[in-house]
Amino acid sequence: MNRHRNRSPRAKALVAGAFAALAAAFAIGASQLPSAPNEVQTVADGETVAQQNGQWLTGYWHNFDNGSTVMPLSDIPSEYNLVAVAFADNHASLDGGITFNLASGELDGYTDAQFRADIEAVQAEGRKVIISVGGERGNVTVANPTQAQNFADTTYELMQDYGFDGVDIDLEHGINAQYMTDALRDLHGQAGDDLIIAMAPQTIDFQTPGAGYHQLASNISDILTIVNMQYYNSGSMLGCDQQVYTQGTPDFVAALACIQLEMGLSPSQVGLGLPAVPSAAGGGYMAPAQIVRALDCLEAGTNCGNFSPDSPYGAIGGVMTWSINWDATNGYAFANTISDRLAGGPGGEGPTDPPTEEPTDPPTGEPGDCTASAWTSGATYTGGDVVSHGGSEWRAQWWTQGEEPGTTGEWGVWRLVGAC
Repeated sequence: MNRHRNRSPRAKALVAGAFAALAAAFAIGASQLPSAPNEVQTVADGETVAQQNGQWLTGYWHNFDNGSTVMPLSDIPSEYNLVAVAFADNHASLDGGITFNLASGELDGYTDAQFRADIEAVQAEGRKVIISVGGERGNVTVANPTQAQNFADTTYELMQDYGFDGVDIDLEHGINAQYMTDALRDLHGQAGDDLIIAMAPQTIDFQTPGAGYHQLASNISDILTIVNMQYYNSGSMLGCDQQVYTQGTPDFVAALACIQLEMGLSPSQVGLGLPAVPSAAGGGYMAPAQIVRALDCLEAGTNCGNFSPDSPYGAIGGVMTWSINWDATNGYAFANTISDRLAGGPGGEGPTDPPTEEPTDPPTGEPGDCTASAWTSGATYTGGDVVSHGGSEWRAQWWTQGEEPGTTGEWGVWRLVGAC
């Protein structure tokens, strides 16, 4: 995940080739989830805020300036009903503990008092705010009883101090499932059943039942709120059908989400994590319309590609993005599209009546869901640039000029991101 304090995104090393086949799915106890958001909450002034039919739209908020944009919590659109504050800091004296320091200097003078007031205002609308631990550069070690105790105690202290509703585990440098399990169960004992526990593992963290996050999710399935897998910065991975899938496609997302859905987690505990814009990640970006396809495939068995679940799973837990700040740079296209889909269910609401007449002229431009700039033959593109052309979005693998997307073949410069 490109969640860092430096000024430009960094692609992680791609994980090439196939991994060992997944073990058979195993049963775990039924989940007792914290309360999901209601369909509609009423705010004090009478305004209503839609809550996406009980599904989460999770977005990360930057407590730093990485060149995307900075904003106070009060500017976060109401479509985001779960806000993860990125990130906690290591405690100065308690090994394994965490603290939080608002980066006011990087946030245009945003004060601690304003931050606290904004948390309360967001929560007054029926939305939730949690503290995220980790990210690309952040790390906290919870690998023994003392560290587990310190993590639980300091996290609960932050919840009491700032009013956070829970914690997001986004540790990307390895995780000790045994002691993180102890820490989160201790935290649940202190905070109670309303505690939100989210996690944002990388795809490799669920490739086998022996992987740390796979074990952790199984261990705490009775108190776990949602797993928002990072379906980006990944490379090729095995799906639940033991076939290899390439990131940046609905097949990749659906086939890997199937791993969590078949391991015994409730569908409401499974979320899809994607970057809001191409610049937010080193690879794996999907146009919002393609994320909708993955949702449709998993929930209703429609809009599937090469991968299709044996049986549709019904409503899953929701969608996550890195990040709200990156989404702001694109007019919140991610939040608007995904929130509409979550509210409307598989396929959305759809028209109530068929068209009354055929269109008299063919479309003159790109489909409306293409967010990337149109390809032009005279422009120069470098590796990672994304363009729209012929109703699809394409990513350049290296420097190119004058080579038309869709004509360079499987091993050519242009890699298909997906239809849009």
